[in-house]
Amino acid sequence: MAAVETATEIRPFQFDIEEDALEDLRRRLEATRLPSKELVEDRSQGVQLATIQELATYWVTDYDLRRVEARLNALPQFTTEIDGVNIHFIHVRSPHENALPLIMTHGWPGSVMEMIDSVGPLTDPTAHGGSAEDAFHLVLPSLPGYGFSGEPVEVGWDLGRTGRAWSELMRRLGYTSYVAQGGDVGAGVTDAMGRQAPEGLIGIHTNLLVPALSGTMPTDTDDERAAAAQIATFQQSGNGYFVEMATRPQTIGYALLDSPVALAAWMIDHDTDAYYKIARAFVDGQPSGNLTRANVLDNITVYWLTGTGASAARSYWEAYGPDAPAAGRRPVPPPTIPVGFTTFPGEIWRTPRSWAEKAYPNLTYFNEVDRGGHFAAWEEPELFSEELRAAFASVR
Repeated sequence: MAAVETATEIRPFQFDIEEDALEDLRRRLEATRLPSKELVEDRSQGVQLATIQELATYWVTDYDLRRVEARLNALPQFTTEIDGVNIHFIHVRSPHENALPLIMTHGWPGSVMEMIDSVGPLTDPTAHGGSAEDAFHLVLPSLPGYGFSGEPVEVGWDLGRTGRAWSELMRRLGYTSYVAQGGDVGAGVTDAMGRQAPEGLIGIHTNLLVPALSGTMPTDTDDERAAAAQIATFQQSGNGYFVEMATRPQTIGYALLDSPVALAAWMIDHDTDAYYKIARAFVDGQPSGNLTRANVLDNITVYWLTGTGASAARSYWEAYGPDAPAAGRRPVPPPTIPVGFTTFPGEIWRTPRSWAEKAYPNLTYFNEVDRGGHFAAWEEPELFSEELRAAFASVR
């Protein structure tokens, strides 16, 4: 009995950076070997030299390397072992009575860092233009192999297994009724949870329509054809990172663990909208929303200091690789619980309402907003929080 209690124990966590790790990071940044300038004027050959030079210079000269330590340790953090993996999570209880428990999942190349600025608006809405009835108790786990969660030591940690782990986490925290949200990989986990229908889950919300990648969405209207064209463009010229990590994560992992600049370049070369926003922040000093230079480097620094570039890449092999369960599984019925969806204009593709309704027949909330992109919670935390309040209003 004692061993079982120990295995399920929830332990406080604090991030303590060794000075030697920071000195090593500075040394590697200063010793970086850069390629010559790209031969085009856009990002079609990859991350532009001017962008990475400004990022590396800011990282080593102006960025506070202990900033992530301070930001994380200002929040209640914990770890607990689930299914053989030590899971790290932030858990902030709202000061408001009857707050709705919410588990929110980041994606790649994200981490819990991209969600920190939404903690206040979600847990204490009265301080951010909302009412006490809008409040959430917030759980922000780090995906297995990401950040401060342990690396899986066996294959099989696909989206569904992660979803089941999150259900166990919420049960372990004592939440008998809760909702879930996710974008990017987190959207896949949240979608899986909705289809698994674990006891206690009463609603989900995503901002990336994962089922659209199946290629079965209609193309009858202008909006549908535009979305299909955006997906096609992404698959033809924008998903190099996706293919590499889904098929050869270990190969790219060697560079991600050895060079901080290689890690940074790999992480910011995600989608066109996010890349140019990040590039403007570093080159022109003009951030888009919350995508400031310091916030971008918070996220990259977590990956570097935890050494999780390779293990995070393997999550794509697990979820989307040729042998992944999703590659050949039988169709799983859509969620029967309420589903909310928000289309952000800078997303890789702009999901029309008809697609959301086809993917989720029980769609109870849909909205298109006027700003924000793939990293919606990171870029526009206030707007993102407003969307979650509206999406889950019907299940309170």
